[in-house]
Amino acid sequence: MIPSIPQSRMIRTAYTAYIVLFFLYLALPLAVVAAFAFNDSQFPSLPWEGFTWNWFFGEERPMIGVFHERGILRAIGTSAFVGASVAALSVAVGTSNAFLFNRYQFRGRGVLYVLMLLPLVIPGIVLGISILVFSSSVANGLWDSVKYDAEILRPGLVLVVLGQFSFITTITTLVISARLQKFDRTLEEAALNLGADRLTAVRTVTLPYLMPAMIGAVVVAFLMSFENFNTTLMLVGSDAPLTIAMFDRLKEGSTPLLNAVSLLLMLGSSLLALVMIAFQRKA
Repeated sequence: MIPSIPQSRMIRTAYTAYIVLFFLYLALPLAVVAAFAFNDSQFPSLPWEGFTWNWFFGEERPMIGVFHERGILRAIGTSAFVGASVAALSVAVGTSNAFLFNRYQFRGRGVLYVLMLLPLVIPGIVLGISILVFSSSVANGLWDSVKYDAEILRPGLVLVVLGQFSFITTITTLVISARLQKFDRTLEEAALNLGADRLTAVRTVTLPYLMPAMIGAVVVAFLMSFENFNTTLMLVGSDAPLTIAMFDRLKEGSTPLLNAVSLLLMLGSSLLALVMIAFQRKA
C-alpha cells in the first residue's frame, strides 16, 4: 500500500487486518511454545494443569529443569563452542573475501564469486551428505594407503565446524562486502600520504569502519550455527549440539522441558539481536 495514494476505508481495513494476521501467524506458535514451558504437566498440551518453574529449576525427575539436565547443558555448551568457532572462522575469511572481491580485478573473479554463492542454493542436508562422503573417502583412502586414521575427517565436532563454515562464510562475506562498498578509499590514501604503510592504513582506518558489519556478521554467524540442523545432522559424532539433542529427545516423546529450552533460545536470540542493533546505532 502506497501512503500517498488515497485508499478507501475497506482497503485500509483489509490491509490492517492482513498485517495483524501476518504477525499473529509469526508470533502465535512461539507464544504457545513459551506458555507451555510453565505448564505443570508431563506433556506440552492442554489441559493447563497450573503454573510451575520446575521445567527450568526442578531437581527431581520426572520434572527435572533445564538448569539441572546435564545432557541439555552439555549440548548447549557444544553448540556454543561450535557457534563461536564458526563465527570466528567465517568472519575472518569473510573479511578477506570482501577485500578480494571489492578491491582486486583478476581472471576468473566472476566464476569464483559464483562458486562462493553456491552453498546458499544447495539444500543443507545435501551439503552435509556431500561433505560427509568426501571426508570419509579421503579418510578411507589415507587408511588404505598409509594406514593413517585421520579422525579429524570422521563425523565429529571438527567436521561440524567445517560443514557449517562452508555456507555461513558466504553470508558473512556478503554482509561485510556491503559495508566495504560504501567505504571512501580516499581516507586510506590520506593515511598513506601521512606516512602509514598499507597494512597500517587498513588496520587503523578501514577495519574500524567495517567493525559494525563485522560485529553483525559475528552475531548472524553464531545464531545460524547454533540453530543449524540439516547439515549438522549429517556430520555430528558422539558430542551432539543442542538441535540434535533436542531432536533425539523429541523422538522419545515431547515434554515441556523442550519448551523451556526453546524459550531460552528465543530470549537469547532476541538479546543478541538487540545488542547488535544497539552497537550498530552507536557506531
